[in-house]
Amino acid sequence: MEIRTVDVVQYLQPLREGGSLPAIVRASDDFLYVIKFRGAGQGKKALVAELIGGMLAQTIGLNMPELVFMHLDASFGQTEGDEEIQDLLQFSVGLNLGLHFLSGALTYDPVDTVADPLSASLVVLLDSILSNIDRTAKNTNLLNWNKELWLIDHGASLYFHHNWTHWESHLERSFPNIKDHVLLHKASQLKEAAALIKQKIKEETLQQIVALIPEEWLDEDSTELSPSELRSAYATFLKSRIDKLDILTKEAEDAR
Repeated sequence: MEIRTVDVVQYLQPLREGGSLPAIVRASDDFLYVIKFRGAGQGKKALVAELIGGMLAQTIGLNMPELVFMHLDASFGQTEGDEEIQDLLQFSVGLNLGLHFLSGALTYDPVDTVADPLSASLVVLLDSILSNIDRTAKNTNLLNWNKELWLIDHGASLYFHHNWTHWESHLERSFPNIKDHVLLHKASQLKEAAALIKQKIKEETLQQIVALIPEEWLDEDSTELSPSELRSAYATFLKSRIDKLDILTKEAEDAR
């Protein structure tokens, strides 16, 4: 399990509809990406959540734009005229995260849905595992591309990591917020989806995913936990979610 690393070579356009001000950039491989900046909003924690969520989505067979690590040089902030963007670029020097830009993709429309029942069920359970509070009708974080459903933006997931002092208290929790999920009404194959997730995601899979988190994203001022201890915490949390997948499935079924 690997992720490519590319250099940002051209800043093209800010995406101001995103609260963390992501942007479209060109990379050294000549492809376009949506870059998520380490210097924005929730900072490196959002990138960790994005990385883990995206890799889990790919593992269970959901459509997810390719994730790449994106190195941003200090020179970009020096030529930007917009002070807000200039500050963002300066605070984001180093390793950021990019998603392959899906040209022509449309925001997901619940009325004109392209989500089949199994895919919808997989997304619902994935978001239960991740405690993703940001896949509602107000903000779907889903795209319609080539008549298929694609997932984007898992940055609001894993909210337990915003307070490492009490992170273990989240291990036994379920996810009542699933009642607001935009795909819940389409998720009629939750048991089938749960069986597939158990087949695809093993403890070894979780260890491989958390091993991908760059060391510099785990440099925390708010905790005395070392990077290796933080990786272990992420793996422990995710395993606890897989272990209680039947409970999460029942919760989603009841919410439907």
